[in-house]
Amino acid sequence: MNTILMIIQLLGGLAMFLYGMEIMSDGLKQGSGEALKKFLSKLTQNALLGVLTGTIVTAIIQSSTATIVLTVGLIGAGILNMRQAVSIVLGANIGTTITAQIIRLMDLETGGNTILVFFKPDTLAPIALILGIIFIMFLKTDRLKNGGLIAMGFGVLFTGLLSMTAAVEPLAESELFRNALATVASRPLLGIIVGLVLTVIVQSSSAMVGILQALSSTGAMTFNLVYPVIMGINLGTCVTTAMVCSIGTGKDAKRTGIVHIVFNTVGTVLFMIAMTLLKNGGVWPNLWESIVDSGVIANFQTLFNLITAMVLLPFTGLLMSIACKIIKDDPVKESKYPELDGLDEKLMISPALALAEAARHVAVMARAAKENMDLGMEQFKGYDPLRTLEINETEDQLDRFADTADNYLIELSRSIDNPRDKHLLNTLMQCIPNIERVGDYATNFDEMAKKMSDEKLSFSEVAQQELDILSDAIQEILRLTVDALVYDSDATACRIEPLEEVIDDMVLLLKDRHTARLCAGVCSINTGLVFMESLTYLERAADQCSSIAMLIMSKNNEAILSNHHEYLRTLHESDDQNYLAEQENRRQQYLMALENLQ
Repeated sequence: MNTILMIIQLLGGLAMFLYGMEIMSDGLKQGSGEALKKFLSKLTQNALLGVLTGTIVTAIIQSSTATIVLTVGLIGAGILNMRQAVSIVLGANIGTTITAQIIRLMDLETGGNTILVFFKPDTLAPIALILGIIFIMFLKTDRLKNGGLIAMGFGVLFTGLLSMTAAVEPLAESELFRNALATVASRPLLGIIVGLVLTVIVQSSSAMVGILQALSSTGAMTFNLVYPVIMGINLGTCVTTAMVCSIGTGKDAKRTGIVHIVFNTVGTVLFMIAMTLLKNGGVWPNLWESIVDSGVIANFQTLFNLITAMVLLPFTGLLMSIACKIIKDDPVKESKYPELDGLDEKLMISPALALAEAARHVAVMARAAKENMDLGMEQFKGYDPLRTLEINETEDQLDRFADTADNYLIELSRSIDNPRDKHLLNTLMQCIPNIERVGDYATNFDEMAKKMSDEKLSFSEVAQQELDILSDAIQEILRLTVDALVYDSDATACRIEPLEEVIDDMVLLLKDRHTARLCAGVCSINTGLVFMESLTYLERAADQCSSIAMLIMSKNNEAILSNHHEYLRTLHESDDQNYLAEQENRRQQYLMALENLQ
């Protein structure tokens, strides 16, 4: 019965430890997405900086697996290349040792020092829990709430560690336990296997090292036992990472997982050879059978990962070559808009980063829709079947991405708590259908141009000139919309509505003129219908741009957010000088050009 109770307490402590790490990691990652992206992409220009970057990021988010999965996501997004990713992987193994260095506070000797008493886990845990709950429940700002999550996670982690330590205390008197440890200590390969299998089961190298540190409190753990188990733990975590990296990712992402396996395997083999030579050579004779505490365990894990990274750093090119030979390239057609091929769900490990990447991809979607519109309008000047293939290919990409992005953002919404991030997510979800409709107009133009080509029809010279001027205005409003999305710029978005009003006036003028031409018999009925339908689609494209501009500006303007139709009505009736000046400039640029056209 005592054994069952001990196992329950041990597993309960492990559950608290893992949950504490999860809470602390969430608090550290929440809101840091864009900063992490910039940090990873800018500080990895050479291998040494890449290792340092991987170390720091992993120390911050408390998980080497999370760092590597995040890195894989950034490879898929085109922000990192494989060489940068490999250096980050080398650093991630070093960064994960920070947890063990924190846990070593368990062995802190206070010597009666009142200040040091506060750093003992049994004092630090309740203090962290108290601070965490105060920050979460009573403070309103997101930054302080994230700080509360970090403190709460820290407290839960140490409470779990104390529970595990208390659970294993009776093992100090168990002869069976000591014999089992002696068996593992006498067979280093068995120690490696034990560490590997348990880490794959627990899914956390930090938790496994924490269990070792808790077991060290029994006074029965020798260095002979500990060092091969730690190496097995490192192998176990790279197997888990490789499994995650292999699901739904590109070639370089899979190769990054392979590099992690090769790196840890080669490091373990080299270190085992070195440790065996040192042991058989009588070097440090008192070390091997010595009793270790949590500090020795933490130091060995740090040294193992640090030395392995330093030894293998010059061979990053060779590691990449090995990975490339294992995962070979497939002959694939290069995508014109690779960002539209999908969004990597692995980035959801950092919701803010996933949202920032989604915004970047939506901006690319807008650019693709604009460029497709340009191609569609070009078809009226001379229909080209090859251009039709390009238009249809991009339209298929736009449609697929719209569906993917909708599902992605719905899934991501469950992890978004920050009000500003929630608004951005809602903005993106509403922008996507507007952009998709703009893309649809390109295929409409293409189909109409093909029909005219098949029937040997063409616009009159004046009608084509009119359409060209209106197309220039549409290209400009689409360009402004893309820029507003790319740079998240209110100033650019403000310039869209005045141009949209001018485009409405241009369309009205052209409809009146074309009606007059039809009545005079200058244009044929069939050609006239195509012309009028083109005006309708162009006007709708401008309307879509106006809607997107309102969504962009609403994040800083409650009036737009509550009722953008009322905001537009008020704006159109106001004497806003900036609005009127921009509108007049556009009238001079486009409407006057139409009026002067004979």
